[in-house]
Amino acid sequence: MEAQSHSFESAHTQPTVVDTSKLYQEGLVAGTIGAATLAVWFLILDLLKGHLLYTPLVLGTALFQGSQTLANPQALEFSLDLVVGFTFVHWLVFAAVGCIASRLLGLAEQNANFGFGVLLLFVVFEFGFVGGATLFAEPVLHALTWPTMLIGNLISAGAMALSSVFVLGNALRLRAARI
Repeated sequence: MEAQSHSFESAHTQPTVVDTSKLYQEGLVAGTIGAATLAVWFLILDLLKGHLLYTPLVLGTALFQGSQTLANPQALEFSLDLVVGFTFVHWLVFAAVGCIASRLLGLAEQNANFGFGVLLLFVVFEFGFVGGATLFAEPVLHALTWPTMLIGNLISAGAMALSSVFVLGNALRLRAARI
């Protein structure tokens, strides 16, 4: 009898095991939603300015050809290869960030201290992007203006957070949001 009650107690006192593959799937979905949201943001801005796909062209040029080629960004010749290449790298980065954030949220379900890690991850990436662009790709900031990039990043981060809560429907995250 004691063995049965012991197994009953241990079954209910063990911490919940987080399914890592599910977390990474959620991270990929959230990252894809974030990347798509940012791409749509810049597509709208580019359309309003009358320069379709200007932003991914500038960023692709800076990434693959170096920021020194952006001395006159208005004179850039359109290259589908640069736009598609940058879009792929952009998605990869967002997918990786989504997976890292999802994994941290999974760890936060067991230890609340990891919740701060998610916030810290966001702050580091946000300011790291603007700071890195300032140090290494200043012509990009002049071509695109940093406020539009900052606003776009905030919108995409919000979309990723909403996808984690609403689209993916993780019950533990919903409970954490109510606290």
